[in-house]
Amino acid sequence: MFQKVAPVNKDVHARTRIKEITSFEFASKFHVAYLTMHEFTRAAAIFPIVFLEDKDKDEFRPVALLGLNAGQNLFVDAAGKWQASYVPAIIRRYPFALTPRGTDGQYIVCIDEASSLVSETEGAALFDENGEPTQVIENVKRYLSELQQMDAQTHTFCKFLTEHNMFTPLNLQVRDNDKVKTISGCYVVNEERLNNLSDELFLDIKNKRFLPAVYAHLISLAQTERLVKLQEELPAALA
Repeated sequence: MFQKVAPVNKDVHARTRIKEITSFEFASKFHVAYLTMHEFTRAAAIFPIVFLEDKDKDEFRPVALLGLNAGQNLFVDAAGKWQASYVPAIIRRYPFALTPRGTDGQYIVCIDEASSLVSETEGAALFDENGEPTQVIENVKRYLSELQQMDAQTHTFCKFLTEHNMFTPLNLQVRDNDKVKTISGCYVVNEERLNNLSDELFLDIKNKRFLPAVYAHLISLAQTERLVKLQEELPAALA
């Protein structure tokens, strides 16, 4: 999704404008999208939510499954329209992102200069004629800051589940046209282990406010059938 990321700078981007997202073509090749735990309750009604293991960082991250095949987002049609009532926050933030500034825990706002949403003639300006940030910059900072806080809480959520051995591999077999496709490499919360938790640990999960996300995740797995249906309808849509 990001091709040419650069820190937002009032000198470099004095004339830069950002167009409103009218097409999600930029996300058409993403079959997964990272979610924060705060998105689970809305996303669960549309996407299967699973966890992927980042072996380099020795941690798990939750994602929404957007397709059955790598490089294919079943929720973006040929015209670039998003075919669902919810768009993951990581996609809505495009073409902006936060990147760490050194090791002091501070972040800087960056922009994908190669994005089709970046222009010098159309859209809302990042800086005014005096070189001062416009409301666009202020809104982006606030939105990205909120996402960063939710990301940190999601990391804590996943770490807690990992420490208590709550993840189990998901080997899912689905129909892909006339073939049976196995989806592997995904993890889910083990429902049996959840139900057998001690009262003390279950109360701990409740007090940490993790329960809504856990149950939303488990409920979301039924949405795999939606992906299968969308995949089956795809040849007709392309035709």
